[in-house]
Order: sequence, then structure tokens, then C-alpha cells
Amino acid sequence: MGSSTTVVLRRRTEAPKPGRTLRNRSNSRKMVDEDEYSDTSCEKCGSGEYPAQLLLCDKCDRGFHLFCLRPILASVPKGSWFCPSCDDNKNLTKFPLVQTKIVDFFRIQRPSNSINEFSPGKDCQKKRKRGSSLVVSKKRRRLLPFNPTKDPTRRLEQMTSLATALLAAGADFSNELTYMPGMAPRTANHAALEREGMQVLSKDDTETLQLCKNMMKQGEWPPLMVVFDPKEGFTVEADAIIKDWTIITEYVGDVDYLNNREADDGDSMMTLLTTNDPSKDLVICPDKHSNIARFINGINNHTPAGKKKQNLKCVRFDVNGECHVLLVANRDIRKGERLYYDYNGYENEYPTEHFV
Repeated sequence: MGSSTTVVLRRRTEAPKPGRTLRNRSNSRKMVDEDEYSDTSCEKCGSGEYPAQLLLCDKCDRGFHLFCLRPILASVPKGSWFCPSCDDNKNLTKFPLVQTKIVDFFRIQRPSNSINEFSPGKDCQKKRKRGSSLVVSKKRRRLLPFNPTKDPTRRLEQMTSLATALLAAGADFSNELTYMPGMAPRTANHAALEREGMQVLSKDDTETLQLCKNMMKQGEWPPLMVVFDPKEGFTVEADAIIKDWTIITEYVGDVDYLNNREADDGDSMMTLLTTNDPSKDLVICPDKHSNIARFINGINNHTPAGKKKQNLKCVRFDVNGECHVLLVANRDIRKGERLYYDYNGYENEYPTEHFV
């Protein structure tokens, strides 16, 4: 998986277009003249500049810049929006720390009491030894499986943190790409259609990816904790040391045609397939079905400090003929360190200049 062939994508397929988008009390989005809201200013910074970024509260009609809010809003939210003073749902409802409820929520097949029942280390080492060859002059690095937390109580806490975030986002848990009626069918996800070609995930790395998914099905969870930050919103922290090249998660959600999502203002769409025929381009939409990938934040790639925070890379792969997007550690990650990746990669279309 050399850097010369790695395809790193932005988190959103297309940046919000410059425009005068404001939300009024009727809860409908409309394009207006700047003069119509010339007397509207941001309650946070006091400025009336950047009217296209001013969001009106549906209760008090006061204005707020998207980038002045904490957490920052990447785009105008769907449905009614209320400012911090008018929001009646300030208290976060935590998912109960009850094993049976967690097992049901994540559809765990067989809760495991010991990590030794499903140990990835020995199996992977055996496979790699069998696959070694003396004729290979340059050793290719392989993806690593995550090491689950050994403490079962801590694993429950990790899963509870994700369940809390998913409930708050109104999404169901899924660890696979989902194909819903009325959206793109699974047959549309054909990696051979990729316009510039797509890196094929090797047999060993495919087995490692499946190993990670099987561990999660059995309750062996990656050492990740979802926390709520007043500035960043939900974000993800490493709950143990994570080695470079470790698979963090697959980016999942509903697969749909990009053409169906042109008017979608969700801020978490991910490119899945880019073809020579725009009508066949696919995106991943995690607003209804998602996993922990949805809550991993992006860096501000306009500043050196922001770029230094990046510890993951986003890579698309051909996995058995289908496109998949993986988030992989691109360096060793310390316990307690928050996870970040570049929403843009080589295409600078996603606006990150106001990211914390």
C-alpha cells in the first residue's frame, strides 16, 4: 500500500457552494439577497459579514455564523435548528451501561469473556510466514488488525459511548455498507468502473479486514472511545496505544448515486466510486446507518498545527470486486489521543479553514 498508489479522498463529495443560504421560521431553505438580511449579525462575533454562513434560529430568529458555533456546523442542518439558548435538548442522553442492551444494540452474536478466545496476533503471524518469499526484494507493509481491550467492563464502556453518539445522531448501527430500496443497488458497486483505477486489497489484508469485523461481531471491540467535546461535538479518542497501519474501521452507510444526493446537505458523505459516467458515481451516506467512522473528525488542513493532528488516512480499496473505504492509522497513536484524518486528501473541495 505505497503512497504512490494510495487514493485518499475527502469526506464529502462536494463542498457547499457559495450562496446566500439561510434558514427561516418556516423551516425551508431559500436563496435570498444580501440586502434582505443586511441588519442581521452573528450573536457570537458581532459581524454581519459572510451572510452565506449566517444561520437563523427557528425560534428567536437570531443569527449565528456556522463557523462561530461550538461545535462548528459544516453546513446548514436539516430540519429545525435552534440556537444554544433556545435548544431544549441540551442534556445528552447516555445509553445504559447494561450488557444485554449493548448486545442487542450492536447485534453481537456471541459475547466473549476473554480476548484469548479470538486472538488475531498468532493467526496473522502464521499467515504472514506462509506468504513470505525470498525473491521479494522490497517488503510490502501489511495492514494490522486492532487489538481489542482485554477488560470486558471497559469494552462495554467503549460500546456504550458509541451507542450514545449514534442515538443522538438518530442513526442505527451498521458495520457494513447498506443497500436500501430506492437507492443504488449492490450491483452498482463495481470497482472496475473506477475512473482512475483502484488499488486491490491483497488477500492477506482482506483476511485481516474480515478478522476485524468478525471480532466485532463477537464483542471484541477496538480500543476507541467516543466523547463529546463542546467545541468539536462528538469525537473519537484512542483508548489504548494503536500501532501504525492498524485498521481503525471501515467507512460505512447507505450507498447511493451521487446524482440523488446533489441537494443533500449532510456533512458526512464519502466518495465511494468515481466513474467516467457521472450517473454511476456512488457515495456513502452515514446519516441513517453508520459506525464509529462517522464521529472521527477532520483536520484544519490550512494550518501547520492542524496538519500535525492527522493520525489516520482514508483509503479506497477494491475488495473482491467492490469498492470499500478504510480508515487506517498512518502513525503510532498514543492512548488518549484524538483521531483525525484529512477530509480533502488531494482534492481541496471541503471547507476546513474554520475547523478547530
